[in-house]
Amino acid sequence: MMNKKKDVLTTGQVAQICNVAPRTVTKWFDSGQLKGYRIPGSRDRRIPTGELLRFMKAHDMPTDALEIGKMRILIIDSDKDTAEDLAAGLETKRNYEVEIALNSFDAGIIAQRTTPHVILLNLMAQNIDADQICSYVRTNDELNSTRILAVAEGSGEKEEQALINKGYDGVISNAGDFTATIAMIQNASTVMQ
Repeated sequence: MMNKKKDVLTTGQVAQICNVAPRTVTKWFDSGQLKGYRIPGSRDRRIPTGELLRFMKAHDMPTDALEIGKMRILIIDSDKDTAEDLAAGLETKRNYEVEIALNSFDAGIIAQRTTPHVILLNLMAQNIDADQICSYVRTNDELNSTRILAVAEGSGEKEEQALINKGYDGVISNAGDFTATIAMIQNASTVMQ
């Protein structure tokens, strides 16, 4: 069994979990079936646990050997009260581990420290460049399995499609509807609880 906090696996660990030879995992990786990244200056490969879970589900492989703890969520919003209300609502409804960042600097530090499964990013937050954060997460190997949901209150279908085209994984148009927000988190996330 793997450690619950382990978010990135070696090809050997993936082989052990999937009960296959390490060479098989390497072939999956090299063919693009199993996504991950290479360690710079090395031939070593790393596979995020969320990506492995997605792959295992897609191929009807048993996932019981892949133990994952609480889903980690990072809320990025300059409005402390709104962020705390959302965090409290999510923690009450589900067994999530929620962190809050009130500015871009804190968001970066928390993201590097906790490697969140899902980021809820308020597009109307003051002094936070949401598109820059989205771009950073998309280009960071350690965060490549993190899903980003834009919180865009009252957004319409065209705005939501434009945000998805920018790299967001989904759009929450009413963060106060915890049932819908949780459904969006679950749909965007590749991590099973």
